[in-house]
Amino acid sequence: MTKFEGFTPEVRTWFQGLAADNSREYFAAHRDFFERSIRGQMEALLTELADTFGGQVKMFRQNRDVRFSPDKSPYKTHTYGIVHGSGTAGQGLYGSISADGLVAGGGYHVMARDQLERYREQVAGAEHGPELEKLLNRAVKAGLDVWGESVATAPRGYPKDHKRIELLRRKSLFLGATLSVSGGISRRDGLRFVERTWRAAEPVTGWLDDHVGVSSLPVARPARRR
Repeated sequence: MTKFEGFTPEVRTWFQGLAADNSREYFAAHRDFFERSIRGQMEALLTELADTFGGQVKMFRQNRDVRFSPDKSPYKTHTYGIVHGSGTAGQGLYGSISADGLVAGGGYHVMARDQLERYREQVAGAEHGPELEKLLNRAVKAGLDVWGESVATAPRGYPKDHKRIELLRRKSLFLGATLSVSGGISRRDGLRFVERTWRAAEPVTGWLDDHVGVSSLPVARPARRR
């Protein structure tokens, strides 16, 4: 396994080139740099932190699934992976690199129907809802952003004037931060940034694991081609 040494300024240039020419020709011509300085370094970063947090690293493919998308661009414009099984975040600790920078975070990026029902029930209740609100406020003060999709109005069964309506409208809840890669990211800065971000998100990911948890619904499988 490659040791994490950091991300050079050329990483941003590589992603900008991919955005401008998202083609197999561009990717093939610059594959060596991608494997060594982008994917290899991202995996090395996550692997090193997995020694601290526990768990296993899973890197995701750079190729996009274009079967059902009108956008036929073959490659994702960010390279990412997760550390799963750490005991810190049930849905994994996330890290990615792109032209925008190094992103770290954790939370429930997607909630299944049963998870969403439990989440809203707990958010609406007086026992655990205020706790989540306080934990999120602390995370924001620590420099984290709150990401995720929301529905346009109050979910069915909940009043529009509920004191935590913004949280109730959420379909997903994810916290993270971004470190610019424009001037490069050193080994020390990259490791420290990701670890601090994961630690700052931990109280919220812990709340989600305790009060929402994993889905018990069967995993939907894609229809077989005839």
